[in-house]
Amino acid sequence: MITALALGVILLPFFKPPWAKLSLPPFVDFFRRYWIHILIVFSIYNAKDGLDQIDRLFMASTGLDMTPYIWAIEGNLVLWVQQTFENAFLTAALTHFYVSGFMFICYVSIFYFAYFDDRWLADRVTLSIAWVYLLAVPFYLFFNVRVTGDTIPEMETLAYTLTPEIADWFRRIDPFTNGMPSLHIGIPFAVWLCLTRFDEDRRWNRYRHTLLLYILLTAFAIIYLGIHWFLDIIGGMIVATMAVSLADRTSNSWWKFFDERTMNARIVTVLTKPKHSFQFVTGKIRLFLVRYSAPTSRETTRMAFAIFLVVISVITYDLTHSALPAGGVQAPEGAAAADGWLVTLDNRSGEAHLLVHNLSESEDDPMLLNQLNLSMNSPYAISGSVLAMANNTHMAVIDLEANQQELLFVETDPIEHLLVSMIGTEPVVVYTQEGLLHAMNLDGSSFIPAVETFDNITKIVNSGSEIAIVRDDDPMTVHVVQLGVRGSLEYPINATAAPGEDELLMSWGIPVDMENATIVDMAMNREYLAVTVNVSATDRLVVYNRSTSMQWLGSNAKYHVSDPSIGHDILAWAVRDHYNPISPQEKYLDREIYFTTLGTNTTSILTVDELDQWGPQVLESHLVYFQMEDETVSVEIHSWEPELRLYSSIVLQLGVLAAVIIVFMNSWQRQKERQAIRGR
Repeated sequence: MITALALGVILLPFFKPPWAKLSLPPFVDFFRRYWIHILIVFSIYNAKDGLDQIDRLFMASTGLDMTPYIWAIEGNLVLWVQQTFENAFLTAALTHFYVSGFMFICYVSIFYFAYFDDRWLADRVTLSIAWVYLLAVPFYLFFNVRVTGDTIPEMETLAYTLTPEIADWFRRIDPFTNGMPSLHIGIPFAVWLCLTRFDEDRRWNRYRHTLLLYILLTAFAIIYLGIHWFLDIIGGMIVATMAVSLADRTSNSWWKFFDERTMNARIVTVLTKPKHSFQFVTGKIRLFLVRYSAPTSRETTRMAFAIFLVVISVITYDLTHSALPAGGVQAPEGAAAADGWLVTLDNRSGEAHLLVHNLSESEDDPMLLNQLNLSMNSPYAISGSVLAMANNTHMAVIDLEANQQELLFVETDPIEHLLVSMIGTEPVVVYTQEGLLHAMNLDGSSFIPAVETFDNITKIVNSGSEIAIVRDDDPMTVHVVQLGVRGSLEYPINATAAPGEDELLMSWGIPVDMENATIVDMAMNREYLAVTVNVSATDRLVVYNRSTSMQWLGSNAKYHVSDPSIGHDILAWAVRDHYNPISPQEKYLDREIYFTTLGTNTTSILTVDELDQWGPQVLESHLVYFQMEDETVSVEIHSWEPELRLYSSIVLQLGVLAAVIIVFMNSWQRQKERQAIRGR
């Protein structure tokens, strides 16, 4: 932004009207004369960050994605452009042009007209930019279109991956789903249309011609860099055209009140004559009430629009805050989940209790299990409705669907890891003792044929009848065995990142040590392995496709990842995103929940806040995770299917009833008013 403003000042002599003079006083004075104009543009810039956060949550909650339809219409036109012109120098030049050029147009357009006191154009250009943004908001929330580089397999996001610093900057400010319409086209095109329409003596011809060249170059850049679709450009132009028309219609009424020359006087009046100002405001309120007590079609139209905004706002808030805490949990220390069931280990005054939530029902009170006296370190696991738990002396297995029917109760030595696997429809308990792997049928006998012997086991997870194992003497290899089948498969894990990422970590004082890298956590299904690897500097997420033997980093290589979970084509994890230890910001100290739809390789952010969230577990209909707020830990349950809470349903129902009345009144009023006009 600073670079754009500096360039605008340098180019001021070139773009100024032919007869205009340059002097120092206007550089200071235009802030006083146009502070509301400047405030509007800066408010739009700052508001986009908040909107992007809402958009990220809305996408995660609803999955509204129009990208397949855009791709179906366009095909691979954008890919042809990128592959035809791709060049390293062009990529670097257009990336910087894409970023700073947009800032130049947004701020310099207001600065030029304000500096030369061209209020006629300043008024309309400012409102046009504001209207472009306001018209784009519904599209960004309800018509999400992903960037081309994240959609077309052969397409690259050249701008977003130019350098690690640029990649991080884009990831912080851009949700990558706000494609339609393109503001990089919409805003400059709106300014160009304003100059074409309102600059009657062509005093700004040079700037107008430069804007047209900028628009053409930007259109090529956003296609080439793997950001926008051609339809996004068309959408930007259509929104700009509508915005200029709305700016012309609303300019007189808006600036009649918000003109800085009169606004400054009003502020002085409020400060010096507060009683007079209070009487003026109360008079306006009385006039407003009188007008709406006997409304015309204009008032009923505004009432209908207000009802629409309230309903949409409430529903949007509800859908972006869809996770609900698991009832009855006081201080959760851990959780295990299976489709339809959630089991939490709750710390109640130092005593460990297992609580069971039936996620298919809306009950608030969980079931309290009392089969064993557990400690905070006791292992437990669930598969389907079968729950296994153990303390230092016994192991118990129960069926939750059969009213906690006891399936197994045996004496055991202390157990380190505990799983419930399935051989067909029969559960088998898998566990480790002193680093050795064991399996047991529900009749208490060892599973036969025996599981291949593994020792020094540090981590095990399972999926169905498959067991993934990490050994202490081979910390970067995942061994997968199948119950009842001899032999194993080996998956060597590679957590190497691009050199630029490691160099940046080194500059932060936390060098990468790949020689001593170790797997610290993992999740699996039939198709994928997901492991977190400690490389000293950070923990990285590696995704391994077991069918193709391809592996890749599933999250940014610099930021600490934990708690991977896979299920139902979803991979979820927790990450301390954007955290830089050299210049730490409080908003990045907490962990957030991300998830990737593996079939389409699209990543979404489930939480965007300053609360600490971790331990996601993917279920068929839900995602369960921990959340800390004000030192209180809760277990949150997010539903994959959008669900409206009771208050949203009530608002929606009342809004529909009110809309029926308002629409009827408005239709009737319009016909009566037109009849009266014809009768004159």
